Amino acid sequence: MEAGVACNFNCPTWVESSENFARKSTGSLLFGRISKHGHRVRVAASAQFPLQTSSNRQRWASFELSCSSFNNLSASTLETGSVRAPYDEALMLKKKSLEVEPYLNGQSIYLVGLMGSGKTTVGKILSHELGYSFYDSDALIEQEVDGISVAEIFKCHGESFFRKKETEILQKLSSKKQLVVSTGGGAVVRDENWDYMQKKGIIVWLDVPLEALARRIAAVGTHSRPLLHYEHGDPYTKALKRLSYLLEQRGKNYAKANARVSSEAIASKLGYRDVSELTPTEIAIEALNQIEGYLKEEGGMAIAEL
Repeated sequence: MEAGVACNFNCPTWVESSENFARKSTGSLLFGRISKHGHRVRVAASAQFPLQTSSNRQRWASFELSCSSFNNLSASTLETGSVRAPYDEALMLKKKSLEVEPYLNGQSIYLVGLMGSGKTTVGKILSHELGYSFYDSDALIEQEVDGISVAEIFKCHGESFFRKKETEILQKLSSKKQLVVSTGGGAVVRDENWDYMQKKGIIVWLDVPLEALARRIAAVGTHSRPLLHYEHGDPYTKALKRLSYLLEQRGKNYAKANARVSSEAIASKLGYRDVSELTPTEIAIEALNQIEGYLKEEGGMAIAEL
């Protein structure tokens, strides 16, 4: 194809009429155009974008685009690019939740991860779509300790007191089914907590890059994060330094989760430059994908052992 014909564009404005389209069953699109040099160009757009979802907002996903002229050109003249295609996040979330629900069979979901990883936000989305009850373990602890905040509990009673209460809460929740539980960032450090979470549940790690977490925490302030009080510097530096330490201490425990939801992997798959572009629902969809994969694998292993 001649260098004058570009394949990178943001919307297919260069299609002259609907007659130029020939939709294939594979999801590809073929349409033609006359370039400014008078050469007819054939474009094959592979519509492989996922039917992802969130709120009812429109989002965009990338998909492959190959361009060539109708002349017999060598492979070296082919160019590829990307266009942006809208999809409905809410529709995809509903579809995926319906697919996963039979495999769950009432098992609870426990979300683990560092502070600021979105456990509460994502947890509420999952519970709503699955028809599960939602619990925030930190909020339950606050209720049991006269309604004072986690930061105040750390200040007045110490971290060991908080961890003991956290274990008691997880023990109570472990007797129930059909729950989505947002756990505290340090819930993974106690072996008994793992026993309770795994009793009737699936543990899902929300893995977010430290820099992104530090930006989130700095944006809302560090006053509600008691473990950050030991650090010095501006909010971002304090958060990043402490998060780095916590991940070093807890990383192996997080990695023991049944499913891992990597924000970096989701952003890469959807063609985003940064994880900050992700919506909570896109993360929830990937959580369901990973849960489904884990349950199918477990089911296959169970059948193989019979």
